[in-house]
Amino acid sequence: MTVPPAASAPTLRWTVPATTILTALVVAVPAAALSGAAAPLVLGDAGPFVRWGMVLIETVHHLAAALTIGLLVVAAFLVREGRGTDRRRSAARVAALSAVLWAASAAAILVVGFGDLAGIPPSTPGYLSDLMANLWGLELMRLRLIELVLVAAIVPLAAVARTRGALAWSAALALLSLVPLAYGGHASGTDGHETAVTALLLHLGGMTVWVGGLMALGLLLPVVGSALPDTLRRYSTLATWSYVSIALSGLLFALLTADDLGDLTSAYWILIWAKVLLLGALGVFGLVQRRAIIARGADRPWLFAALAAGELAVMGAAVALGTVLSRTPPPVVESAADLDTPVYALTGYPMPPPLAPGRFLDTWQVNWLFLLVALLAVGLYAAGCVRLWRRGDRWPWWRLLVWVLGWAVFAYVTNGAPGVYGRVMFSQHMVMHMALMMAVPIFLVPAQAITLAYRALPSRPDRTLGPRELLTAVVHSRWAAFFANPLVAGIVFFGSLIAFYWTGLFELALTTHTGHVLMVLHFTLAGFAFVWALVGQDPGPERWAPPLRIMVLLGTLAAHAFFGLAIMQGTWLLAPGFFKTIAVPWVPDLLADQQLGGAIAWGVGELPTVVLILMVMVDWMRRDERETRRSDRQAERDDDAELAAYNARLQQLAERSRR
Repeated sequence: MTVPPAASAPTLRWTVPATTILTALVVAVPAAALSGAAAPLVLGDAGPFVRWGMVLIETVHHLAAALTIGLLVVAAFLVREGRGTDRRRSAARVAALSAVLWAASAAAILVVGFGDLAGIPPSTPGYLSDLMANLWGLELMRLRLIELVLVAAIVPLAAVARTRGALAWSAALALLSLVPLAYGGHASGTDGHETAVTALLLHLGGMTVWVGGLMALGLLLPVVGSALPDTLRRYSTLATWSYVSIALSGLLFALLTADDLGDLTSAYWILIWAKVLLLGALGVFGLVQRRAIIARGADRPWLFAALAAGELAVMGAAVALGTVLSRTPPPVVESAADLDTPVYALTGYPMPPPLAPGRFLDTWQVNWLFLLVALLAVGLYAAGCVRLWRRGDRWPWWRLLVWVLGWAVFAYVTNGAPGVYGRVMFSQHMVMHMALMMAVPIFLVPAQAITLAYRALPSRPDRTLGPRELLTAVVHSRWAAFFANPLVAGIVFFGSLIAFYWTGLFELALTTHTGHVLMVLHFTLAGFAFVWALVGQDPGPERWAPPLRIMVLLGTLAAHAFFGLAIMQGTWLLAPGFFKTIAVPWVPDLLADQQLGGAIAWGVGELPTVVLILMVMVDWMRRDERETRRSDRQAERDDDAELAAYNARLQQLAERSRR
């Protein structure tokens, strides 16, 4: 007998998130007891309130974050608005409430977590004053404070959000709030910091979207109505990406926390094995949902709610194990590198061997964030090409080739010798910088990835924000029109060099993970925007006339050449504190190495200038050819009316002159 959806959905509505929270709390307690995550410390123990409080508060914190993000993502990108219902308003209202719980739990972690760091119970006299004194000085406290501020901003944004755009911005801010958590994670302070942060970002992003999205669907089930089939289908795609993200994060953690078979039987790894089993169970749940719910058009909402409740129970257990895992010390992994050196203390990496020609081929330090971005970009572009070719559309193969070459250069300079030696040598840093700004964009822009996305991505007839709609909104936004202006792009291109190297930003990029990532991101985007504004053929803001673009190009690259000459002839050292502290033994003259970097910056600009000028000239000729063909077609349609009008005008002028 089939249960009527109208009767069963409201009943099961609150069962879905309630089951998740209860299961997580029930699993967290014995897991913490068995793994030793809540065991008393020999030195600096803060007491049972802090030990158990951190486990339980962090469990609630992670689920509140997931629910908030899930509600915002579902409302902004997955579910359409319907007649007689206000799905967005319902989602925004509940998201604001869950964001309050998220902020409250983040504040509780901030307060109780100080006792965990200091090894003192909260009842200690002067506890709050000591907390305030160290709120910004301790890195972990600073990260938690940043998260609290970001989450506090989500509450009013979600409360007043009514449009898809407002919900999308709220979702973006909520996902950004996960970044401080990744930097303060349980493995982020170990050897391989950047890999640990990347892995935790993948895990947190995948977990919150997957778990939170399913909880959000359960809560919104009574108001989703006829939109349920499309919403579930879109969520299934998102859940698949989340599943892959979480699995990949597990592989990265395995690289960091195990170097022999004995590590695989530690308490830390027993928790990981338990999470692997739960991940497999969740994969089975996903297959059942696809075959029993989505394939049938989601005609039985009550069955979806029942399966979702079971799936979320397993998810709650996985979240609890993840929380306990964050409180469990990982096994000690031996490192072959000498970690007690100034270069490791400042950069997080050991001193590379002396630079030689062969080192440009055999020196690698994998940065998983940049490598995964490159692989994802190539994979998505190739998938778009295959989709076009299968349906019989034409797309030049050479565009795929230049796209792959561009990302290959990006991966090499961020993972190969330029990236490794660029952390300790100014000249190699400049090689990486020039490649990101001038070589990578020259390959990527002609690939016309935006045009490919427009042709390959399906549009959504129900006016929800899908990938194609988001791309359209970005490409035709005022921000795109501003930064795609050749003059603005040129100013950003050149001004970034001055602002970066003649301020403390350069040293910040050399000594911090965040600074390094932002440096790579900024210079890649600045170079792409400059080249795209000059020679891009994708849909977007109106292009300037070719002569004006050539003038901007010559002016910008002339200024770039002066920048290179200034460094090449300079007698002052940039970031002197950093380079003198690390004291690279095979770079005896720091100023000579810096002047070599200036020569590289000056000389590298020549070839890209010629290539860009040729590309603008080709675009100029193609414009003239297109205009000529357009005029010819127009003349055939109207019997050359434009030429006849022009001749008549000349005849009138001649007659007027005779009179």
